[in-house]
Amino acid sequence: MKIFVSRDAVKYRFQTMGHSLSEGPGNLRELLAIALPMVVSQACETVMMFTDRLFLSRLGGVHMNAAMAGGLTCFLFMTFFIGTTGYTNALVAQYFGAGRREKCALVVTQGGIIALGAAVLLTLTLPLGHLYFAYSHIPPEQMPLQNAYFNIVMMGVGIALLRNVLSCFFSGIGKTAVVMQASLLSMLVNVGANYLLIFGKCGFPALGVRGAAYGTLIGGASGLVVIVVAYLGRENRRAYGVFEALRFDKTIMSLLLRLGYPAGLELFLNLLAFTSIVMAFHSYGLAAGAAATIAFNWDMVSFIPLVGMNIAVTSLVGRYMGAGEPPVAHRVTMTGLRLAFCYSGALLLVFACFPGDLVRMFRPQEASLAFESMLPTATFMVRLISFYVLADAVGCIFSRALRGAGDTFWAMCLSVGTHWALALSVLAMIRIFHASPEASWSVLVLMVFLIGGAFYLRYRGGAWRSLRIVSWEGE
Repeated sequence: MKIFVSRDAVKYRFQTMGHSLSEGPGNLRELLAIALPMVVSQACETVMMFTDRLFLSRLGGVHMNAAMAGGLTCFLFMTFFIGTTGYTNALVAQYFGAGRREKCALVVTQGGIIALGAAVLLTLTLPLGHLYFAYSHIPPEQMPLQNAYFNIVMMGVGIALLRNVLSCFFSGIGKTAVVMQASLLSMLVNVGANYLLIFGKCGFPALGVRGAAYGTLIGGASGLVVIVVAYLGRENRRAYGVFEALRFDKTIMSLLLRLGYPAGLELFLNLLAFTSIVMAFHSYGLAAGAAATIAFNWDMVSFIPLVGMNIAVTSLVGRYMGAGEPPVAHRVTMTGLRLAFCYSGALLLVFACFPGDLVRMFRPQEASLAFESMLPTATFMVRLISFYVLADAVGCIFSRALRGAGDTFWAMCLSVGTHWALALSVLAMIRIFHASPEASWSVLVLMVFLIGGAFYLRYRGGAWRSLRIVSWEGE
């Protein structure tokens, strides 16, 4: 499906973020203007998840493992809808780049409709989550805590989905500072609520895992309030016709679903693969499960800030493809890759040089033989993360560039294929060959290199350059 616009819209391609033609579109300054607030925003999300598990580790490894597995499963259930509505970012960016601002708010409305419908549907899936846990071979003492965390966070999926849609709007038009402000408040509220509710401070009851789940919901709701206020602000209403766009639009809904579902399906299948890996490591027992949880926490620290750079690349690639400038979109991608390499290179040094110190941050309040027994395994796992952070950066940047250009189907196929090759390799090591946790983790790290290589080859093929979602009049 093509949406025709006037050739006069070409003027927008050199007006992005207020830069003149002489400075060159797609430069580092332009990318950083969008990326830095999004990196801060994603770092806030990382801090929220990291502190959840760090606080719970003081109560014992079983609490930390339960929160990680329960939270991942909740996110797994949301992923199809998060990925589908997440294409709001690229679609808003393409309309913005083509000078069709009145369409941007219509995209948001369609994304909101999907989000609200998904929230109702997902509240009915609690029994499926419990069934999934029952077949995951997790330790029996972890099961009730995991069910409790999962039940609570599933009640707030509507908050997360709506916040995702509105965040995509602001990243699509380049106003990522709004998203950053919402994430900062959400982080502060979440960390404070967790401290009060997990440990029972300032007169609050000590709720443990349930307190962490409630803190997550409270923090997410506070961030949603900030971003809704910004979206409904007077300036934004006038510029994008927000109230006039509060209606169903068949054409845009069809476009959003057609281009967004591959990203949603990809995210769901990939996270299913990742969650299966986490559950498989937990099946080794509490000690190995705690070691894997700590390693995955540090892996999250290395990965999630990259998501901020990815969002910026998707937004700018979509904007310049909408303005008919594939060479500038390529320049954005290469600039994003260099930026990601700088970040990942610094992390490589940290993980390689200080793995033991990073693991000891999760030491329980009381002396624990279980922690001491798993310390060598966790240290080994964290050190190996340093080997694939650069490959992870390659896969992230090239995959987001492909999505921004509209090459979502092949991006989905490549991502799902490589992630499931990784998952099946690890599952075979654990369930068939009964390998040690260290050997299984080594295979996981090795397989990550396939993902970055696959996306690089697809991008290098150049098919994305000829894609058009927003086309010129008369073509």
